[in-house]
Amino acid sequence: MHTATEVLAQQAPVIPNPSPGVPRELQDFGNTVVAALKWLLLVSGVGGLLACSIMIAIGRRNRNQLAQQGIFDAGFVLIGLALGSMAATLVGIFAI
Repeated sequence: MHTATEVLAQQAPVIPNPSPGVPRELQDFGNTVVAALKWLLLVSGVGGLLACSIMIAIGRRNRNQLAQQGIFDAGFVLIGLALGSMAATLVGIFAI
């Protein structure tokens, strides 16, 4: 009599485990989407840093809370840009 584990062990090599691959039809589309998202990240980062700079400049006189908020928000913009620039590397770490 075969136990269930022996039966599964005999059938395990039969189960296919293909490596991840991109279908040819989606290669160009995927590259276009990633390129557009990178462009959007860069444009948003420039806009965010400009907005923070304006907040700091306006808040310089008698509105120090606005200047502090601009400095605080600039940190979040920089963190977002850093994560965006490392996105492909971070995802690549978990790729099988």
